[in-house]
Amino acid sequence: MAIRGSIIKGLIDLRDTIVSEPDAIKAQKEVLKNLLEKAKDTSFGKFYKFSEILDSEDIVKAFAEHVPYFDYNKLNERWWSQIHEGAEDITWPGKPHYFALSSGTTGKSSKRIPVTDEMVESIRNAGIKQVGALSNFNLEPEFFEKEIMMLGSSTDLHHEGDHEEGEISGISASNIPFWFRSYYKPGEEIAKIDDWDKRVEKIAENAKSWDIGALSGIPSWMELMMKKVIEHHNVKNIHEVWPNLQVYASGGVAFEPYEKSFNALLGKPIQVIDTYLASEGFLALQERPDTHSMKLILDNGIYFEFVPFEPDYINQDGSLTDDAPVIPLNEVEEEKDYVLLISTVSGAWRYIIGDTIKFTDKEKYEIRITGRTKFFLNVVGSQLSVNKMNDAVKALEEKFDIKIPEFTIAAKRFEDGEFYHSWYLGTETSASEDELAEALDQSLKDANKNYGVARSKALKGVKVTVVPPEIFPEWSGANKKKGGQVKMEKVMNEEKFAQFEEFVKKELKTNKY
Repeated sequence: MAIRGSIIKGLIDLRDTIVSEPDAIKAQKEVLKNLLEKAKDTSFGKFYKFSEILDSEDIVKAFAEHVPYFDYNKLNERWWSQIHEGAEDITWPGKPHYFALSSGTTGKSSKRIPVTDEMVESIRNAGIKQVGALSNFNLEPEFFEKEIMMLGSSTDLHHEGDHEEGEISGISASNIPFWFRSYYKPGEEIAKIDDWDKRVEKIAENAKSWDIGALSGIPSWMELMMKKVIEHHNVKNIHEVWPNLQVYASGGVAFEPYEKSFNALLGKPIQVIDTYLASEGFLALQERPDTHSMKLILDNGIYFEFVPFEPDYINQDGSLTDDAPVIPLNEVEEEKDYVLLISTVSGAWRYIIGDTIKFTDKEKYEIRITGRTKFFLNVVGSQLSVNKMNDAVKALEEKFDIKIPEFTIAAKRFEDGEFYHSWYLGTETSASEDELAEALDQSLKDANKNYGVARSKALKGVKVTVVPPEIFPEWSGANKKKGGQVKMEKVMNEEKFAQFEEFVKKELKTNKY
């Protein structure tokens, strides 16, 4: 009998009955009030007159009227750059002990995002909420005795003067509670290996000595790790190595595009739980089964606002126009895409995190990530968001019975002077590229009126190139790094796309695929 597991499960169930849900609107107002109060004497707080906002009758309205939108470049150039130079009390009291190096998909170089002690605590609290939510899933007591594989970036943080730097997953893993360390895999020694390929090789070598019950990490890199473990031990699926694997906590991106290829690596179904941990904070988590939606964490040091995701409000670089309207939490609509803004205990203010979301259940405050602001393809009026692209790719998977874990697209002008949507699909299939292009085009026409209009005017057609799926992580490795929080660009401009096409040509010439 799993005595320890029964005790842990009992404590989690007990916590779930004791801890009550806060009133969402009140909780968010209190978060905003606390943020403003804490930061009112910082340089940012004085400049934007936080004290006056706090004294106003409606602080939500006053905050929205007095503080502009900030993307990373705007906030960094005007404010955070001062922190990098050693200044204190800029956008948050004191100086942060960490900076999260974002290897995301926007910007030319890694962003350096402040991570304060309060944010470390916020992320830890969100993790505890996630553990507490497990009481809603039908998990046997034995599960709570198993180990958890957290596949993030290296925990060997770089010391830079009076602070440390690394990706947020590495910072979080280096601050795990002492009581959790006996469950944590791959363990501190392997987790510190900076080279992703070497780290995964060590994981594969040690895999059979661990009793893994849960996995946590970004789907694309988790797939590659599992493939390496399966290959190393010469087995058919991951359950032959980890027979007690029951849960996968996905994060950072929508899981659905990876679902088919991910499930192909399993020996039996497992529970997928979505989470939303970004470089800027732990924003949402899945609290119940039978959904891919996640509940916003509304009482944990992060204040949320929402801008309708419409072409008139989005600049070419993914930033917002100055006149873009903001929608408070109590006025959002279901199934409508919004650009997400956050203000946090790390001193981010009305910050455009770069993601778009939609509410699937307004009463439960549940959301799904629908894409990225920079992954909105509208060069010729096609108004294609990532969720529309994902849906079209999923339709391809079903129609041709194939797996397409990765893709990228650009609006490209060809030799005839016409614009085409040029797709690169990472898949193995006997279907012709013309067949795939025709099916993809039709699927998008059926699902998107604006795309259909564009196809009758400025957009000449669709071209598809099929490449081995392994090309995409190699591209990420060549341009950023492998593993961690790195996500593949789904949409590229013509200049970046030309570089990608040249990279693909060179990779295919090596004959290693």
